[in-house]
Amino acid sequence: MASPLVEKYLRMENLPHIWCPGCGHGILMRAVIQAIDDLDLDKNKVCVVSGIGCSSRAVGYMDFNTLHTTHGRALAFATGVKLANPELKVIVISGDGDAVAIGGNHLIHAARRNIDITTIVFNNNIYGMTGGQYSPTTPKGERGTTAVYGTVDKAFDIPQLAIGAGATYVARSTVYHAKQLITFIEKGIQNKGFSLIEGVSVCPTYYGRKNKKGSAVKMIEWLRDNAVSIKAAETSSPENLQGKFLIGEFKNTTEPEYTEEYQKIIDMFVK
Repeated sequence: MASPLVEKYLRMENLPHIWCPGCGHGILMRAVIQAIDDLDLDKNKVCVVSGIGCSSRAVGYMDFNTLHTTHGRALAFATGVKLANPELKVIVISGDGDAVAIGGNHLIHAARRNIDITTIVFNNNIYGMTGGQYSPTTPKGERGTTAVYGTVDKAFDIPQLAIGAGATYVARSTVYHAKQLITFIEKGIQNKGFSLIEGVSVCPTYYGRKNKKGSAVKMIEWLRDNAVSIKAAETSSPENLQGKFLIGEFKNTTEPEYTEEYQKIIDMFVK
């Protein structure tokens, strides 16, 4: 029997899902749903938007107002939704390629505007749906179908990109640190402004096989062993941080929100 959380928030007729065995995206989707439930949000006042990719399959399973858009354009559509109805809680689910490759332009401008949208980036370091091409977050030297000898590109640090563009809430966690991830998503939804939470996922089918990372369990254990909290990093030596990555809250500030500022312009002409 399905749990109450599943029956309340998922489209049962669309299950079972089509994610590969061991994919971390189910954990990430569950974290989004748990955060919504913890905040006791009205389902009819939530809109979940996605683009194209493995991550973006989530909106087909989630029983909210949902919008499955074109590749890289989730934030452009979400901006329109939020401007049309600022009372909605607008949540964007996007992959690493969807968010910071073809969608990178929309990401930086949504952050710059500080529009009240919460974006969760399901980062599995690969284009998992379209054949295993390397993505903007594939670590340098790692392999993909379009980098058979290893990519020479430097990977994006998504939180730092979001901070530089002006996001007011920025955090990163992993599918291993599921409870922490839920907390960050909750705080992102509550933030009155643009929020970005990077959820580091695993892709055992393409990224794992191409780079000999072992089973899905081994890949998730790697996240456990190599993630370092921001606070712990402050007292660690550079040698101890070599090859590690940071998790935690990178930014949490309050600044004027875009739809409220936009409404002030409208009010100049209607009063």
